[in-house]
Amino acid sequence: MTPETAFDRNALNFSGGPGALPAVVLAETRQAIQAVPGVGLSILGISHRSDWFAELITQTERDLRALLKLPDSYAVLLLQGGATLQFSMIPMLLLRGSGCTAEYLRTGYWSAKSIPPARLEGEVRVLWDGERQGDGFRRLPTADELECSSAAAYLHYVSNETVEGVQFQTIPGRDGVKRVCDMSSDFLSRPFDPERFDLVYAHAQKNLGPAGVTLVVIRRALLDQVPAGIPEILDYRAHLQARSIYNTPPVMAIYVVSRVLRWLREEIGGLEPMDALNRRKADGLYGVIDRHPDVYAGWANPADRSRMNVVFRLPTPEREADFLRRAESAGFSGLKGHRSLGGIRASIYNGMTLAAVERLVEFMDDFAHNGH
Repeated sequence: MTPETAFDRNALNFSGGPGALPAVVLAETRQAIQAVPGVGLSILGISHRSDWFAELITQTERDLRALLKLPDSYAVLLLQGGATLQFSMIPMLLLRGSGCTAEYLRTGYWSAKSIPPARLEGEVRVLWDGERQGDGFRRLPTADELECSSAAAYLHYVSNETVEGVQFQTIPGRDGVKRVCDMSSDFLSRPFDPERFDLVYAHAQKNLGPAGVTLVVIRRALLDQVPAGIPEILDYRAHLQARSIYNTPPVMAIYVVSRVLRWLREEIGGLEPMDALNRRKADGLYGVIDRHPDVYAGWANPADRSRMNVVFRLPTPEREADFLRRAESAGFSGLKGHRSLGGIRASIYNGMTLAAVERLVEFMDDFAHNGH
């Protein structure tokens, strides 16, 4: 495989797991594996106790704060364990011993997984369950469907469900109750007001970088009353005190995150332009789906369609297999739907270019006309 072919494959990687990275970030990472500029060592061999890495952590936090306009009343942490570990750390902090009930929205595959760990720490009320709506997580609750309690320990929800391709376009819950959000798959894809949240978390491998690091933005006031008995490594305070170097961190993953943040600031121009670009990408794909309703059937309710994960079906499993086979021959990767749902899924995270999406739209148009 030639370098040009390899680049094309990366550019057309619509995977819902590790998402596509910007070409400039891939190039910087390739160079850093050989030797980080100004350091002369491979990123794989630089000590996490070095002054260089301490400054990298500081700069990464500075860039994130600038993108989010994040006030000092929030702490930024770079942790490990993915979003899955946060499913346990959050109720340990906010639910254990509180005597209150936590409220969860069950809107898809990943939010469903967040609930059992919380029940180990206290009472949980599923405020809304999309599976019980009888349509298989195709839509999200409207504001008048949510009877949020003012006495809840916190409200937890997933802003974008990658498997089903549904995304909140407004912020659920009631102000005055702690709001916790898993933004793993749409963090930094659009602007949001961080002060409406008490804790936001996002693993990196969608919009931020490779797997191995999870960003947590947490209101510092939450750390004033931490329940007793939490192991130190699961205590946010320990990681804050250690400046996210409590134990050996994923140096390379954090380096890539730092490059992505710089790309967002310097090349994209911030979250508003990123949002506009993501809307154009999503509009292109949903447009081709809607133009050919006899071939493509979108999974999500149109009002709740995700701008990150475009999920759709074809009339038969045989047509879907043919679509995937032809797409692979055309150079596209990662279009097979999640194992729990099947179908087709085109993930268009920040690193996916508009040109690549337009190429997929052209392929889908052609398949609709000639894919018999």
